Amino acid sequence: MAYKLGIVMDPIEQIKPYKDSSFAMLLEAQRRGYEIFYMQPEDLFLKNGQAWSVCSELKVWDRDEQYYGFGAGHELPLNTLDIILIRQDPPFNNDYLYSTHMLELAEADGVLVVNKPQSLRDANEKLFASWFPECIPPTLVSANMEQLKTFVQEHRDTILKPLDAMGGSSIFRVRHDDPNINVILETMTGMGRHHIMAQIYLPEIKDGDKRILLIDGEPVPYALARIPAEGETRGNIAAGGTGVGMPITERERWLCQQIAPTLKAKGLWFVGLDVIGDYITEINVTSPTCIRELDAQFHLNIAGTLFDSLETHKPL
Repeated sequence: MAYKLGIVMDPIEQIKPYKDSSFAMLLEAQRRGYEIFYMQPEDLFLKNGQAWSVCSELKVWDRDEQYYGFGAGHELPLNTLDIILIRQDPPFNNDYLYSTHMLELAEADGVLVVNKPQSLRDANEKLFASWFPECIPPTLVSANMEQLKTFVQEHRDTILKPLDAMGGSSIFRVRHDDPNINVILETMTGMGRHHIMAQIYLPEIKDGDKRILLIDGEPVPYALARIPAEGETRGNIAAGGTGVGMPITERERWLCQQIAPTLKAKGLWFVGLDVIGDYITEINVTSPTCIRELDAQFHLNIAGTLFDSLETHKPL
């Protein structure tokens, strides 16, 4: 008997298969003989208190063109699946919230949902790191423009970021003498109505914004250091950074050990830490990436390790 795997993700026709971590998971699931059912968030629905989805059977091929094909379509009660992967990119808006509630009903019916829907709601990717204050750089989260301006003046070189974006979008590096500081804060906070995050600028970014992947709390032994492009502050691959793999350091392993028990307790099976220098800057729980880059550079099978763990938790 084969596992039945559902995946909730953004449109598959828009991904870049050579670098997409969800695609790596699909390839590994297919290699293991799983039946795969593809869904987009808008396909989920509730009927008489039960979670269902309009879904399509899916096949994938490891190539850059014509890399997927759909089989039969179904209206499927989600409790007929064994595992559901939630791989929808942020922003975490109301539609995302409703998806987690529907998938939580599937979880209550015995489906292993990865990552746990309640924990996706609880663990904002910018704020979650603040639960581990010994692991983060000086940080302020506030909507108050005077508080934020004081933080910038105190630390002199800072990073300002919204709480709901991804891929390095809308991130500003602001120095204490920036003539645009007021308008930046007005724009980012909506004149003091919206919280944002301010962190001290870490010059170690020149050596890379490292992505460390954890599976059930255990780190993959190599990180992808995303080196900023010339003239850039952000290391994100989506912002033009270059990914260079390297073994994780003792400090990075220590950071992982501080958060691992919480990740395991919250059912956060697959997590990506962003680490600059000695500090965690974000904890990514919605759709962490970098599987394919690390697999290629170090001959790993990170998705295989993930499914080994899931199968141990959810035996047929």
